[in-house]
Amino acid sequence: MPRKNANSIEAVGNIVKKSTKATKQIVSENVKESDDLCAKPKHVLDLNQFKFEKKPPVKIEFENDSPGKEKGKGLWEPNNWKDFLINLRIMRSNNDAPVDTMGCHMSMDENAPPKVIRYQSLISLMLSSQTKDQVTFAAMERLRARGLTIDNVLKMSDEELGKLIYPVGFWKTKVQYIKKTTQTLKDQYDGDIPDTAEKLCKLTGVGPKMAHICMKVAWNKVTGIGVDTHVHRISNRIGWVKKPTATPEDTRKSLQTWLPFDLWSEVNHLMVGFGQTICLPVGPMCHECLNRDICPSSDKGRKSPNKKSPKVLKEVKAEKLDHVLPTSLKDFEETPTDPSKSNIDIKIKTENSVTENLASEIKDTKVDIELSKKSVAGQNVLKRKSPRIAKQNIKTKKEA
Repeated sequence: MPRKNANSIEAVGNIVKKSTKATKQIVSENVKESDDLCAKPKHVLDLNQFKFEKKPPVKIEFENDSPGKEKGKGLWEPNNWKDFLINLRIMRSNNDAPVDTMGCHMSMDENAPPKVIRYQSLISLMLSSQTKDQVTFAAMERLRARGLTIDNVLKMSDEELGKLIYPVGFWKTKVQYIKKTTQTLKDQYDGDIPDTAEKLCKLTGVGPKMAHICMKVAWNKVTGIGVDTHVHRISNRIGWVKKPTATPEDTRKSLQTWLPFDLWSEVNHLMVGFGQTICLPVGPMCHECLNRDICPSSDKGRKSPNKKSPKVLKEVKAEKLDHVLPTSLKDFEETPTDPSKSNIDIKIKTENSVTENLASEIKDTKVDIELSKKSVAGQNVLKRKSPRIAKQNIKTKKEA
């Protein structure tokens, strides 16, 4: 064999050996990778990341914990209510209203046990419905002199209790309410009053206004605004309710939507005294009110709608007399030069003529009554004839 062919064969063999080694290395590496993948997979998807998780709630804009929230944002409140409140405190600083000295907080016996004091505060509020503070305070004094305790009230007869509380409004009905409520307190509350407004409202004759005020006076707890007729009227009059309300309970709910909680216990006492002295139900004295410039009802309703002032009546009479003047001028021959004097003279003459006519009519009616009485008694008396018939009779006599 030639030398060149042998070298070529050896070269080819070396190439084949190298290629086989390379393939073996590649195969071995692939096997190792497959084994590694089977043992510890590197790129397996984690399914937990697709698991549903409940997200935390999104805070709404008006929640208390909202960081960018402004207090009262979006809530209705009346205009100038803070200025009105300041002026109201100034006007009530004298404490010159009946509620200041004769309210329910002044009607209890301070030397009595706590249970008795709380019971007396409840009775005072029950009597105050549809009744002035002066009348309620006098009735409470008579009851305390007799002994205003649960046992004494249950021993009283209805007649005796009625005499003690008279003349409070609806006193007969309140006698029954007091008796039933007192018996309930003895049977269910061990001689004490309930300590919640809800339980107080379940008692006979006790409403929301009484319950909220009683909670403040008896238990020193603020559970709501006590709205009576004064607070109800003034709140609507000064625009402290978003819409006009028909009942005190609707007024209470409307006030509590915007009025700060720390003012709830103060607003009743302020408005009641204000309504008793200045903002009266009929004829409010707006000229004495410090809020007359910011009150929407200023100078409204100062006169009763069913009454007319004397000046208006005089003007109406004068207008009626002026309408009569053209016909009455025919009776006068001379017309005065001064028109003002002529009107005065004409009015005096017309008024005199009216009074003369009335006097003559009264005399005629008296004559008719006397004639009718005589005719009934059996006497033959001619009836009074009209002036027209009398004139006709006179003419016939003259002709004859």
